[in-house]
Amino acid sequence: MSFYQKIAEVGTRFVPKHKLFRYGFNWSPMYRRSTGRVVSVTKDLLNIRIKVRLSYKNRNYVNSIFGGSMFSSVDPIPMVQLINLLGNEYVVWDKSAEVVFKRPARENLYADFLFTEEELAEIKQRIAQEQEIEIVKTTQLTNENRSTVYCEVHKTMYVANKSYYKEKRKNKTGK
Repeated sequence: MSFYQKIAEVGTRFVPKHKLFRYGFNWSPMYRRSTGRVVSVTKDLLNIRIKVRLSYKNRNYVNSIFGGSMFSSVDPIPMVQLINLLGNEYVVWDKSAEVVFKRPARENLYADFLFTEEELAEIKQRIAQEQEIEIVKTTQLTNENRSTVYCEVHKTMYVANKSYYKEKRKNKTGK
């Protein structure tokens, strides 16, 4: 169990999970360096919104938001969100990411991370049949009113039944 998982386990005894998710990310040194901030999390964790402010900390040589800041502000959210939505019976890992920059960002950016109940039910149903799957989630970084897309991040995530995953790893290592 990671340091962050231990904090989440203890913290949820005192603070609702959605608030812990928001403040945990925003206080985490790992996430703070991205210059992204979680601005809202619904109680059911299905919808998370972040903001990447244009600031001296993330301006690049041509005075737009550094691409690394855009990606790193998006990178951890879908995996951690899905882990919390699916629960302890599943393993979720990031496998790959593709970043597509559309235009220079010279204003604050926003991204929404959305899962639906139907999507979660489909993931669980597929895992019940296949034991392990890969899913792709696309996140767009846009201006506040969502009218202009500056960047798209396509994240491929591995999701598996936890007992299947443990057995698979055991067989690979011979332990």
